[in-house]
Amino acid sequence: MINAGELRSGTTVERNGQLWEVLSFEHVKLGRGTAVVRTRLRNITTGAVTEETFRPEERFPRARIEKVDVQFLYRDGQHYVVMDTQSFDQYPVDESHFTLAAQYIKESDHLFVLQYDGKVIGVELPITVELEVAQTDPGFKGDTATGGSKPATLDTGLVVDVPLFVETGDRLKVDTRTGKYLERVQ
Repeated sequence: MINAGELRSGTTVERNGQLWEVLSFEHVKLGRGTAVVRTRLRNITTGAVTEETFRPEERFPRARIEKVDVQFLYRDGQHYVVMDTQSFDQYPVDESHFTLAAQYIKESDHLFVLQYDGKVIGVELPITVELEVAQTDPGFKGDTATGGSKPATLDTGLVVDVPLFVETGDRLKVDTRTGKYLERVQ
């Protein structure tokens, strides 16, 4: 069990039979009253975000989310087939868990499958991924890293803004949290 006063960003709790991830929290001391904890919570199964206020002494069961290191093998209809890197078991994961992740992964990439009570509840990408530029406008002599940007379509279909010197065929490092170009990889 965890007190509301101990909630932190990223903590997952169980409340009313649902799993909730704490997005943000704030301890507030009211003028004459007691302190309260204001939180923004995201329902893990539906994705709905809500704001709730709790007394610091309220208790919630802490949800134990298991992160399983997997390798993406291939897509099969509405499922993504992954392989557990420890046991080498292969199993399908519904495409609803890959809504954002599909833009960043290719076959044989590693990622994490989040499980609760043996059921898949989502996927977590690595912080950065390396992708190849499939198409972009050509660069011209004199283009510099600080001289501007242009759109580039990567091999997964993701479109990011890149510096003018980036060309088709270059490998780029992209931040999966923001979807932004970080650097060119040699």
